[in-house]
Amino acid sequence: MEAMGWGRYPKTTAELIQPANSRALQKFIASQKKSASCIGRGSGRSYGDSALAEQLVSSRFLDNFLELDQQQNVLRCGAGVKLGDILKICIPRGLFLPVLPGAKAVSVGGAIAADVHGKNHHLDGSFCAHVQKISLVLASGELVTCSEQENPELFRATCGGMGLTGVISDATLSLDSIPSSYINQRSLIANNLAECFEHIEDNADSKYSVAWLDCLATDKNLGRSVLYLGEHAESKNMEIDTMYGERFGLGVPFSTPSFLLNKTTMSAFNASYFGAQKKKKRSTTLGYNNYFFPLDRISNWNRLYGSKGFLQYQFVIPSESALDCITTVLEKISEKGKGSFLTVLKKFGESNENLLSFARSGYTLTLDFKNEPTLFSLLEDLDRIVLAHDGRLYLAKDARMSEEMFKKSYPNWEKFMAIKNKYDPKNRFASLQSNRLGLTQ
Repeated sequence: MEAMGWGRYPKTTAELIQPANSRALQKFIASQKKSASCIGRGSGRSYGDSALAEQLVSSRFLDNFLELDQQQNVLRCGAGVKLGDILKICIPRGLFLPVLPGAKAVSVGGAIAADVHGKNHHLDGSFCAHVQKISLVLASGELVTCSEQENPELFRATCGGMGLTGVISDATLSLDSIPSSYINQRSLIANNLAECFEHIEDNADSKYSVAWLDCLATDKNLGRSVLYLGEHAESKNMEIDTMYGERFGLGVPFSTPSFLLNKTTMSAFNASYFGAQKKKKRSTTLGYNNYFFPLDRISNWNRLYGSKGFLQYQFVIPSESALDCITTVLEKISEKGKGSFLTVLKKFGESNENLLSFARSGYTLTLDFKNEPTLFSLLEDLDRIVLAHDGRLYLAKDARMSEEMFKKSYPNWEKFMAIKNKYDPKNRFASLQSNRLGLTQ
């Protein structure tokens, strides 16, 4: 079958394995041919090639809810359960996931493998900070439990380890209590990047914080943006928020011509969006779907970039150099005549002890670029800027980072390799990405 990530680049041919349960998963891994490599695959929402390999081990049927302890706010479920399905189960009971990425179709296994982050990392850390334990199938076929107390080194390598230590069978998660399923949103307008940073810092105690940037604005307007702050509403309403897109099936039925996305059309869209946000009310109440998953209103929105797909470029920079670095990045994008359809800025809190986790104290910027031949030289320029400011790229979004950049920017990669070699010396678990980055070949 043809396989690809959410960015639809790159594409490869792979064999899809769909174990019916945990025992079938163990049996397959134990009997796997020595020459074959495989990687776990959840909902296919990583953007690049981190979940692409000769064999893809799907968690599609590992989608069962195993236990919900409402007294302790703890959920145990299969790795294939999607975050959106957890919310449907938990919200009516006044419970919520502590960390949510920008897509609710992400699987639990994928969220752990990428150690995903949300709009509240500055206060609550990343997804794996709320994972109590994991059931992991090793290269031998053995099923082991790992947590902070049990097999802790394997736990730290698996959280954020991009599936390279084994295939997650199930996980036990901590949940938060919430007063309602709605979010009180407040928006702040920033006329340039410096103002946006000031708004973020001045509202560092806000539960949720994310800024949309106009990446094509220049001169005094460079980095003009809208910061969206959020708090859980105090209403006792726990209804499930059904989005417009879900009810009416809004979606992109086919790949649109990529020439429609160019600097001119994106500049017009950004200017229009920024102007519209300035006119809107500064405070409003939204259902959780509309606040956390705005892009999910349009199914298959990745087709908007055309049949060649797109590359998402996300990096994190220490706070002390973030303004300078991001200013240089935006200037470089404008200089090259490129535009990002979606540009998002967030603040991160302290890093964790997971060996390959992306998030660290500082600021993260996310950019989307349509795939075209002239893009890659720009991304190499951006790599140099990011590396010069002691930054790094997010593995779950990456599709082309060099081995040199990876090893310079992820200081714990050798510690990770020591653990991987201990549990998987023959590299049964490998992906196109891990081969490219020098982790498995």
